Amino acid sequence: MAKIRTLRSVAQLREAGLIRAGRVAALEEVAARYAVALPPALAALVDRDDPQDPIAKQFVPDARELETGAHELADPIGDDAHSPVPGIVHRYPDRVLLKPSLVCPVYCRFCFRREDVGPKGGVLDARALATALDYIRARPAIWEVIVSGGDPFLLSPRRLKAIVAALDAVPHLGVIRFHTRVPVVEPGRVGAALVQALAADKAVYVVIHANHPRELTPAAKAACAQLVKAGIPLLAQSVLLKGVNDDPATLEALLRGLVAMRVKPYYLHHLDLAPGTAHFRTGLETGQALMRDLRGRVSGLCQPTYVLDLPGGHGKVPVGPCHARPGPVPGTWCIEDTHGGQHVYPPPAQLVPHSPKG
Repeated sequence: MAKIRTLRSVAQLREAGLIRAGRVAALEEVAARYAVALPPALAALVDRDDPQDPIAKQFVPDARELETGAHELADPIGDDAHSPVPGIVHRYPDRVLLKPSLVCPVYCRFCFRREDVGPKGGVLDARALATALDYIRARPAIWEVIVSGGDPFLLSPRRLKAIVAALDAVPHLGVIRFHTRVPVVEPGRVGAALVQALAADKAVYVVIHANHPRELTPAAKAACAQLVKAGIPLLAQSVLLKGVNDDPATLEALLRGLVAMRVKPYYLHHLDLAPGTAHFRTGLETGQALMRDLRGRVSGLCQPTYVLDLPGGHGKVPVGPCHARPGPVPGTWCIEDTHGGQHVYPPPAQLVPHSPKG
């Protein structure tokens, strides 16, 4: 039997029943600009009878991707302005992003690096990688390296092991963090060789990406379990997407599902201003309302931080709801509980000096 391979063209998506014949011509234009890839594990999750299927929305091209909004940017979070050498983004004093590859197992239709990632994105050659590692070695203020891309778990275990070993040998580093979609979208890639490649004396974290509870398949759970059993802490980040996860029940199921897999929800990202992504974007007030609702629905273990990555490279900031405001009397606070009730909280106690009797 022929092995089912990743769908990489509009024609292949059409053959798989994921695109109607009448949409092919328009979507060929999208595919000519932005990369297409849909692994079999994800293609199998798509409900072909549901035109609003949340898995298809994330990964099957849409003609609206060619509509660029007034505020959308090719580099929405300012990576380029903070890239001193190829493969490095240095926006925060104590941590850098290392991008050894700009290739992914799946191409999300809302990707904030969609102008760069894809088959032409390639992998850092040996000289460029050495320069990037030298940049890290020369700056003692760097405490954490986030290995991202693209997806670093597409590298061979041999190359991954070499990167981990090089970073593990940098004295001033404390944490090596990997950001990857692989355990969710191509879980079969997570095996003993990959897990062993991540072994280090320093703390190694893996951050996975999932946006809908249906992505947490038995195979994805098994892949994450391999990493957890090897002693690697797992976190998760998600993106708030209109029509995919912008309702409390879906987010609750996703977050509970992650925690049950021993994966701590880390960030819920407000969608970046990447070109052609307006149809996915909610208002900040929608995200705040969802986070307010979740606060009363799920355990603190299930609570991600709702963040906005500011355009221009100014960094991530939390934008979740605030439950405290100045109260009616100076020094007091008015606190909102998870049911919307309002409570006045007193100022710091004014201590009365003790006076001996008499």
